[in-house]
Amino acid sequence: MAASIVADHATKKFTMRYHRTIKQITIAAMRRQQISDTFDAVKDVSFTIEQGESVGLMGLNGSGKSTLLKLISGVMKPDSGQVLTRGRIAGLIATGAGFHPQLTGRDNVFLNAAILGMSEAETRRKFDQIVEFADIGRFLDTPVGHYSSGMFSRLGFAVAVHTDCDIFLVDEVLAVGDRPFKRKCVARMDEIRAEGRTMFYVSHAPASVRKMCDRVLILEKGALGYDGPVDEGIRYLGYDDDGDDVNSEESEESEVDEELGADV
Repeated sequence: MAASIVADHATKKFTMRYHRTIKQITIAAMRRQQISDTFDAVKDVSFTIEQGESVGLMGLNGSGKSTLLKLISGVMKPDSGQVLTRGRIAGLIATGAGFHPQLTGRDNVFLNAAILGMSEAETRRKFDQIVEFADIGRFLDTPVGHYSSGMFSRLGFAVAVHTDCDIFLVDEVLAVGDRPFKRKCVARMDEIRAEGRTMFYVSHAPASVRKMCDRVLILEKGALGYDGPVDEGIRYLGYDDDGDDVNSEESEESEVDEELGADV
């Protein structure tokens, strides 16, 4: 089986600046105070994901999950090491990413689809399916700057799930979705898994990770702390206590209704 995603000692650094203005920087320098500092958002991370695997990414807030997802999507480049992917990548790594607020929902469907690599002919062929999935009704021809966060999420996810891709990335797409939309998205992600695509799924919800993934990666302060079976990973993270009944349908639905993706 071919490798779909390979991270090879990938590291991404960011700089924190303690002063904003030139005057503040000058005074701090004269006083020999620290002006800035760097930290590793992703630190020496290595793993391989095979084509067709469904892999969850978990970790506490600030552990580097969204940064790693952006390295995989190509939005960011690692400062050292490398992240390699095979095939077309689609998904939603931030609500409304790629949308222009002054364009209508209709125009943004074509814009966002083009960003994801779809041709105009392909977008026109799938347009009705995308609009039906998004279910934004008469607001399709309204500038998206007037949309609620839920409408942003629905439209962005609708475009992403109708893109023919080899790798599907999921992060925070359902944080603002209502229950019917979340159920529709989960059903669609099940279809994506069944089609043999690679799915990389960021979540804080143990039940949804158990449902959607065969393997889990856990980041701890930017470093890869765990890579293995889902149940063991959830216990490693300490997310399996306080009534998380994996055999309870109500518990699982409650988890799905929570944020299915999380930002970092």
